[in-house]
Amino acid sequence: MTRGDQRPPAVDTGEKATLVAFLDYVREAVIAKTAGVSDEVARRPAVGSGTSLLWLLRHLARAEHRWFVWYYAGSEVWRGPEADAVEDADTLEGLVAAYRAKTAETNAIVEAADLDAVGSRVLEEGVRPPTMRWVLIHMIEETARHAGHADIIREQADGTVGR
Repeated sequence: MTRGDQRPPAVDTGEKATLVAFLDYVREAVIAKTAGVSDEVARRPAVGSGTSLLWLLRHLARAEHRWFVWYYAGSEVWRGPEADAVEDADTLEGLVAAYRAKTAETNAIVEAADLDAVGSRVLEEGVRPPTMRWVLIHMIEETARHAGHADIIREQADGTVGR
């Protein structure tokens, strides 16, 4: 490990606390990959698909909203961007703050929910909505996958490695 690396969550907690701790862990891993990066570098696509550090932050904030606020809690108001595309006005500081605010909002939804509680919206006709447990596990997987992308993008940008 390099200086500033994060340690995995504790192993002596209950299921919900463990799931939230792992989600917070991978969220912070994504944010850590942006530390010390300029807006110019964070905006620069690292691969042909256009993925950049700014794109990852915007996408993950939108995914948090979509899964916890829209599908699970059933909010009637969509308060997220209409697309994951990075806008000219987006900054690293602004997107990190927006992502942190969104994760605080979604953690409050999780805190109030039972893991077996079923969400408010169906994802597919004829299939029941997912449970909070399913949403948490999905978001851990989604965020961890993108944390790996952020690792690669950051290493390509300036050689920084570590988690």
